[in-house]
Amino acid sequence: MAEEEQQGELTPEELLEHIRRMKISDLLLSTISTVAQLGYAKLEPAGRDLEQAKLAIEALRAIVPVLEGSVPEEVLRDFNQVTANLQLAYAKAVEEPIADPEEGATSEPR
Repeated sequence: MAEEEQQGELTPEELLEHIRRMKISDLLLSTISTVAQLGYAKLEPAGRDLEQAKLAIEALRAIVPVLEGSVPEEVLRDFNQVTANLQLAYAKAVEEPIADPEEGATSEPR
């Protein structure tokens, strides 16, 4: 059984080779996607954290332009649209009353 477990593990040399083949643009695309998902999650009423959502927007605004010339134009366009949509969702969340789950009441927007 130890042999079977070892077959699925990479040697240090194999891991180094995988890292050498990785593209920074692929890592950044993955990061952007994750940041956008987290940003939207931070706007949900149950776990709203406007500060974190704003940080996600600023991160997207910083990283997306860096990819220009490294990824297809349509990918940039899509992530620029995601950023704009997240900004609009943030603006809407700022204006919404905050629900107090303990009392079932709402308070004024932040």
